[in-house]
Amino acid sequence: MSDRKPLLFVQYGNFLFKYRNTLFPVILIPLLLILKPAPVHEGSFWSVWSDLIGWCIAILGQLIRVAVIGLVYIVRGGRNHKVYADDLVTDGIFSHCRNPLYVGNLLILFGLFIIHNNPWVYLLGIPFFLTSYMAIVAAEEFFLGNKFGEDYQRYCRSTNRWLPRLKGLSSTFRSLKFHWKRVVAKDYSSFSYWVLAAILIMGEEWYYYREAYSGDFWLTVLIVALFMDVLIFYISRKFKKAGRLAG
Repeated sequence: MSDRKPLLFVQYGNFLFKYRNTLFPVILIPLLLILKPAPVHEGSFWSVWSDLIGWCIAILGQLIRVAVIGLVYIVRGGRNHKVYADDLVTDGIFSHCRNPLYVGNLLILFGLFIIHNNPWVYLLGIPFFLTSYMAIVAAEEFFLGNKFGEDYQRYCRSTNRWLPRLKGLSSTFRSLKFHWKRVVAKDYSSFSYWVLAAILIMGEEWYYYREAYSGDFWLTVLIVALFMDVLIFYISRKFKKAGRLAG
């Protein structure tokens, strides 16, 4: 039984890896946009600061993704929607953490949950996405262990699965060229989508609890932010299609 449980978890991870681009939004969108955001109470410390704290955590997650993609390119989608790797990538941020992209994703999700602040979002969203990414990592580790053997085991012994090692981080940045164009080309859509989700959540807050806000000021701010997010998405997409983000 002890061998069967990990194998079932790996199979679940392979399933999620294949369907995550469809399944994750199907789970996330109802959580954030159908469930009502938590009430905003004037004068409440948490109500005042929860949106800012959520944005800061999500931005931290995005910065981790930027650092990962900018330093070392890794094929994130596998092959034919299955876990796959041609090479064992251990450079860049991967020398400090084995799953930095997933750490970034989880921070972004947690930031969105804090902005929304409905208890049911915490109770349903956090366990689901934590378990899901743990299962995907289990599937990837199973594949990488079989393909790269002792090299991968040595890498695992020297590098944490989740908690990034900060020591030597500045040296890593100095030793590698940073590719801003690659960051924009590979991650502009993910960035625009989570920012859109955050703006829509705050729009819900304004709609339900507008009396706690300063007139229509915040609505104006959200409209401007929405316009800027769409503009960034459009320009990045145009530049990518025109080949101006290559190299």
